[in-house]
Amino acid sequence: MVVHRPVFLGSLVLGFFFFFFFVNGQKCSKSSSLVGYESEFRMLQHQLRGVFTVLDDCSFRVSRFDMLSGSDVHWWGAVTSDFENMTDSGFVISDHKLNQTFSNQSFVVPLLDNVTWDKIGVVSVWDLPTASDFGHVLLPNATEQDSSSSKSESPPSQSKDAAPGKSNSSEPLKAPTMFDNCKKLSDNYRLRWTLNVDEGYVDIGLEATTGLLNYMAFGWAKPNTTSNLMLNADVVITGIREDGFPFADDFYITKSSVCSVRDGFAAGVCPDTVYEGTDAVGSSVNNTKLVYGHRIDGVSFVRYRRPLNDSDNKFDFPVNATENLTVIWALGVIKPPDVINPYYLPENHGGVESENYGHFSLSLSEHMDECLGPLDADNKYDQGVIIADANAPLVVTAGPSVHYPNPPNPPKVLYINKKEAPVLRVERGVPVKFSIEAGHDVSFYITSDFLGGNASLRNRTETIYAGGQETHGVLSSPLELVWAPNRNTPDQLYYHSIFQEKMGWKVQVVDGGLSDMYNNSVNLDDQQVKFFWTIVGDSISIAARGEKKSGYLAIGFGSEMTNSYAYVGWFDRNGTGHVNTYWIEGESASSIHPTVENMTYVRCKSEEGIITLEFTRPLKPSCSHRDRPECKNMIDPTTPLKVIWAMGAKWTDGQLTERNMHSVTSQRPVRVMLTRGSAEAEQDLRPVLGVHGFMMFLAWGILLPGGILSARYLKHIKGDGWFKIHMYLQCSGLAIVFLGLLFAVAELNGFSFSSSHVKFGFTAIVLACAQPVNAWLRPAKPAQGELMSSKRLIWEYSHSIVGQSAVVIGVVALFTGMKHLGERNGAENVDGLNWALGLWVFLGVVTVVYLEYRERGRRRARNLSRGNWVLGNVEEDDSIDLIDSRGGFRDKDDEEGRNGGRSEIQLEPLK
Repeated sequence: MVVHRPVFLGSLVLGFFFFFFFVNGQKCSKSSSLVGYESEFRMLQHQLRGVFTVLDDCSFRVSRFDMLSGSDVHWWGAVTSDFENMTDSGFVISDHKLNQTFSNQSFVVPLLDNVTWDKIGVVSVWDLPTASDFGHVLLPNATEQDSSSSKSESPPSQSKDAAPGKSNSSEPLKAPTMFDNCKKLSDNYRLRWTLNVDEGYVDIGLEATTGLLNYMAFGWAKPNTTSNLMLNADVVITGIREDGFPFADDFYITKSSVCSVRDGFAAGVCPDTVYEGTDAVGSSVNNTKLVYGHRIDGVSFVRYRRPLNDSDNKFDFPVNATENLTVIWALGVIKPPDVINPYYLPENHGGVESENYGHFSLSLSEHMDECLGPLDADNKYDQGVIIADANAPLVVTAGPSVHYPNPPNPPKVLYINKKEAPVLRVERGVPVKFSIEAGHDVSFYITSDFLGGNASLRNRTETIYAGGQETHGVLSSPLELVWAPNRNTPDQLYYHSIFQEKMGWKVQVVDGGLSDMYNNSVNLDDQQVKFFWTIVGDSISIAARGEKKSGYLAIGFGSEMTNSYAYVGWFDRNGTGHVNTYWIEGESASSIHPTVENMTYVRCKSEEGIITLEFTRPLKPSCSHRDRPECKNMIDPTTPLKVIWAMGAKWTDGQLTERNMHSVTSQRPVRVMLTRGSAEAEQDLRPVLGVHGFMMFLAWGILLPGGILSARYLKHIKGDGWFKIHMYLQCSGLAIVFLGLLFAVAELNGFSFSSSHVKFGFTAIVLACAQPVNAWLRPAKPAQGELMSSKRLIWEYSHSIVGQSAVVIGVVALFTGMKHLGERNGAENVDGLNWALGLWVFLGVVTVVYLEYRERGRRRARNLSRGNWVLGNVEEDDSIDLIDSRGGFRDKDDEEGRNGGRSEIQLEPLK
């Protein structure tokens, strides 16, 4: 028995092997029409790339597979790729797990026994705890319901050989993130390309772990150049805009500086179209075609297409695919467009060669694959961060999904303060106020569950920290929700709708840091910088914290950057934080002068690119030399402190240049009341300017025009009633004009004639003020029967023309005032007010036309009655127009003479 046992066991194992092989062979037939189908994965998260191929009825192969690790990642199947189907009806299709980072790997994945290809329309890499789709492929006859964030302007077309519903083993369905070749330029920058010689173009992909507002540049150096390779180079500048969409523009380098245009000539790193002038925008000189782009997991990726032999001989070089040519590359900070410059312009890349810029020899036809594994950024989330403030409610609304950070997701997601699914940062001990305006079908709540949407429906438990089914409201009737996180609140929570999964995102709960250290705080203009302070004795401790990433953060004391005292928090190349002080006397870099202030407890720190600066300084500087600018930088706690801010990409302790100028700044100063414990800030002048506008409308739109109308159309009334009405309305209107002017001048600290509104308004006021002087100097009215003097005639004409002109110009000033209000204060209802004012003016014109028609009819009736009057030749006591038939005005003296005198009629016998 002992001798024969190994033989028996060996036979048994061999039998099981053949049985398993037979059964598996029978099961893994190739009867499905999908056998041989090949497609590339669409990247959604975790830098997923790869090629998917159906091998047989029960397995598929994955090759060239890249992916950053997740928490519990599986192969997932669904009928379609829409949110509901993927989340609610999806299912695991294989026991093969993906809980690791993959680097250009290939493997075979078996399907579960109960899974067949006819049940699957989408194969996804799915993270179970977060219900996240890292990437997927669509099988033939499946539909792509893209409810996830749209990452590109327009994806590239699929292969012409790939027909839906048919296998295609020769040419895979192409994904815009896949290429034939890859070159590692630096640890955080890669070049990918696919050459198409037959079509005469090359598709180039640039990807880097870089900042959101940074550029990626690649191009060809001028042929036969051996030094200063950047000069006269043909490059393409790519990147991701603030709104999350990509750009790729053709540039030509004539100088190592930011592009500038002077006297019609462009110089520097400029787009090709700039060299051709304004008429060349969109012309053939820009031959780079944007194909696709996204920003995922902190990695920017842009794909563009470049012809090999360009028709543009001025700024683009022909590329020989088989020849080794010198190419250049760079990473750096981009300068966003402004009112003068419509392009994203690269600034000096700086840094170290081979890290921030470099060059090498490249042959496009030579196969290369140096990119092993996905790029892994330190900060993978770029969406906006909203920092809660106890004094300002967070407005919660719902809107369409554009760049939701965790696909798949429903088509409607939550917005906070007009930002799509931002990370919400709250502080322990600081109450957070929400204004819920997302609709009655969205009930807002704070939960411990990652997905939201009432975890009990998924047989999961959750802890609700605020909100619930009753916390819903609309714009006309918002619901207020107050939540005060305490010391026991977890560091990570989520805000969602209790009726729908994955509408919100993360809540970061941090210790009360600055709010605990400082007695007062307020959001500065645009709520992008928070200002903290505490006054103790004769000193003040100040802190400022930005709400977005930047290279430096500056706050200033003054009405604007010019003539202000600035405090700049920044970091050097070693990562050391500094706080420098300056006196700014102009807008150029040369007008920024360093100062020496007595500051203590100085600190500058950065958390994921968010800069916080702190310092303590005396309220009144102690200076031995009173002529130094910083000696005048005194803070009076009883006087509102005007605070402004600015952010930029780079600062330096040495000589400042235009590159150090801010890219984002406050639009207006904030008047901070230092002595009020509630830290009130007068952030908005619109109420005061609204009073100014109402007064001016009352004067120029009602009272002054009414005075003119009374003088023209009420003279037929017996007595001097028309004259009193005329005087009362004109005097009241002029008084209100002066009050409105004082309101504006007092709040704006004067006015500048650079504004068209000020020009029109001042002109109208001067003309209006001339009218009382004009009336006081009027010549005497001629006696009855006498001819009017030329002086009187000139006065009557001038009085009428000046008054009417003043009203017309005043109405124009009202319209320009509306425009100025919108430009200066960002008023959202300016268009509606303009329409209302236009309607009022239209009704006024219609009224004048109607009154003029009545007046002319009354004149005709008066003339007819005069023709029938036979007794004597005395004029009847009737009304006359502002200018009567003799070309003169009727005034109060005339009326009194007509009504106060006695008329005699002598009857003569008929002969």
